[in-house]
Amino acid sequence: MGAGKSTIGRLLAKELRLPFKDSDKEIEQRTGADIPWIFDVEGEQGFREREQAVIAELSQQDGLVLATGGGAVMRAENRQALHAGGRVVYLHTSVEQQIDRTSRDRNRPLLRTANPAQVLRDLMAMRDPLYREVADIVIETDERPPRMVVQEILSRLEALSPR
Repeated sequence: MGAGKSTIGRLLAKELRLPFKDSDKEIEQRTGADIPWIFDVEGEQGFREREQAVIAELSQQDGLVLATGGGAVMRAENRQALHAGGRVVYLHTSVEQQIDRTSRDRNRPLLRTANPAQVLRDLMAMRDPLYREVADIVIETDERPPRMVVQEILSRLEALSPR
């Protein structure tokens, strides 16, 4: 959360001349509702089921840059679909950077709490090992301009052997 997945994903897609999809935006378009509303009405479980279906579909498409929601990695099915679908880039950012980037964003249901910093620390503790498990490339994004991150991704992708 707050690592820059959508921003960097869009820029990367432009550099690669590929379409860009954001799984959260795709869910919103398909349901006609925003993510906080889905969380309120269906709960996190309902949202995660929708997310899994969208990721399964989109990860099967060739020639696409896909940004997923931060919690997508929690489901083994999502990790498997992403790994099978192409190269996975984990944009790692510190909790401090996440706090800075998300503090004014009201569109993050998991951070609607008295202590969002603790939520982010807890989420990082659970999610980081899973991101690293599925990632072909891990990129540090703290204090780095998105274009610099994209250039590093392109360079690192080029260095990988084909699957």
